[in-house]
Amino acid sequence: MRLGTRNSPLAMAQAVETKTRLCAAHGWSEDQVELVPVMASGDKVLDRPLAEIGGKALWTKELDVWLAEGRIDASVHSAKDVETIRPNQFHFASFLPRADRRDALVGAQSIAAIAPGAIVGTSAPRRASQLLNLRPDCKVVTFRGNVATRLGKLEAGEADVTFLAAAGLERLGQSDLGNPLEPDGWIPAAAQGVIALECRASDAETTTALAAIDHAQTRAEIEAERALLARLGGTCHSPVAVLCEGGGGSLFMRAALFSAHGGERVDGIAEFTPGDHGPVEALADDLLTRSGEAIRQLFNPGQ
Repeated sequence: MRLGTRNSPLAMAQAVETKTRLCAAHGWSEDQVELVPVMASGDKVLDRPLAEIGGKALWTKELDVWLAEGRIDASVHSAKDVETIRPNQFHFASFLPRADRRDALVGAQSIAAIAPGAIVGTSAPRRASQLLNLRPDCKVVTFRGNVATRLGKLEAGEADVTFLAAAGLERLGQSDLGNPLEPDGWIPAAAQGVIALECRASDAETTTALAAIDHAQTRAEIEAERALLARLGGTCHSPVAVLCEGGGGSLFMRAALFSAHGGERVDGIAEFTPGDHGPVEALADDLLTRSGEAIRQLFNPGQ
């Protein structure tokens, strides 16, 4: 099996984890799974926010071409980096068990502990808007690149603090870096902490092989979170935070929408059974109904 992956250190670590799980599930030897790295467009342009140069598709388009052409059998993605609407010829055959879903703050112990007027480096609208909602005194500057690049920029003094995904740090063996932010006060991104495996919808053999390592609870959470984004019409410009957790046969979702500069915030909750996205769509509608124009203009419901 040929697994396509971005060739950043974190993406490669995720591909290795996928390979290990596949070999364990099927009793395969390591040489039965090949990792095929590709340089994604999103890794080439680092001086501008992703939303300005093509959005999340910049993480997937090269892998999509290779998958469509049959040069790889499946793509390994960070689920939060995959655009909400995907080509019909592909489908998610597997979601690996969700790792730590929290953001980690690097450079300060907590949001409250960030120095007054500090420069905060991030290119994520959710992180920027959520920060400014809590700390309007801070200044946000664009920070892009892999984990090492962003840590290097921080060390060089381009910012005082930055955010990284706790799951990414853990997968790189750097979980001692940063201070995880608890979701009750800082809501993470949709699908954060999840590795998604995508293949051609027509490829029954690969679909079956990947399904062996699918994690049902994670799938239920991610499908619900992505259903919220789809109903909202969220894009790379849309500051939306969402957390879906479950137990006892039901799921509980918290979500928040923000204006671009954080001055406005609307929160909501929903409880539902896995696979029933009616309450999730109702939550999305309610959030937009209660939002002012500064928030609504950042979403495209019905698109």
